[in-house]
Amino acid sequence: MVSSPPTESNPKCHIDREPIEVISVQQPLNNDVSLVLVQIPEGDFMMGSPEDELERSDAEGPQHPVHIQEFWMGQYPVTQAEWRIVASYRKVNHDLAAAPSEFKGDRLPVENVSWDDAVEFCQRLSQNTGLNYRLPTEAEWEYACRAKTTTPFHFGKTITTEYANYRGTDDEYGNSGSYGGGPKGGYREETTSVGSFEVTNHFGLADMHGNVWEWCQDHWHDNYKDAPSDGSAWLGNTPQSINMRVIRGGSWLDRPWYCRSAYRGRNPPGLRHLNLGFRVVLAPQ
Repeated sequence: MVSSPPTESNPKCHIDREPIEVISVQQPLNNDVSLVLVQIPEGDFMMGSPEDELERSDAEGPQHPVHIQEFWMGQYPVTQAEWRIVASYRKVNHDLAAAPSEFKGDRLPVENVSWDDAVEFCQRLSQNTGLNYRLPTEAEWEYACRAKTTTPFHFGKTITTEYANYRGTDDEYGNSGSYGGGPKGGYREETTSVGSFEVTNHFGLADMHGNVWEWCQDHWHDNYKDAPSDGSAWLGNTPQSINMRVIRGGSWLDRPWYCRSAYRGRNPPGLRHLNLGFRVVLAPQ
């Protein structure tokens, strides 16, 4: 269970922000590996993107106010070392491969995992610790990513491959590797170790833009009409919503605008791909 006392850190920031005390705790998985979780404070924000945001889609609106209760979130996407340990815990509903990832490395994010796999991971972790681990809701994810900012990215109006792992070069379809007047960059063609950019947002979270897409709890909806305002998971009852799950954050494979705080993606819950990962939330009991 979460047993270590909170530790304070001063994350490296790249836009002007008021100082914040970042509180973190560790969830031991074995004698050598622990999940690091940071406290996400209660607060309010405007979910979605303004109509004049570059590369905005209709799925990102209408903007609407949401209230979020305090929770704890993994500072990084789940790593392959963390996955391997939890995959060895007693099964809840279905089997988990010990090493599903295309790119191998203990500090690399686990990928090639489906929504169903991610849910099983959270259930096994909860069963083993007696705590309430789960995937973030879509509203929690965006609130945590923005961390009190309103720009397309938590570090400002544009993005650079100096700060995040995404496709920063022009592609064969004529799409630019730059966003909003920002610079083009490199294309690493693989995942990078979590936290390797040494960039965190106002809440102390790393790798929220790029690297791997992150599964959320929510079923897919085409826009935010009638979306909940309390931060809860938005579940649907139509075939389209039931058969699709939300993904957030962009990935190493994707162009920069997919990495925006407001961008919404979707995939079937059983899909596995080498750019699909997740991070966990520890919710109050």
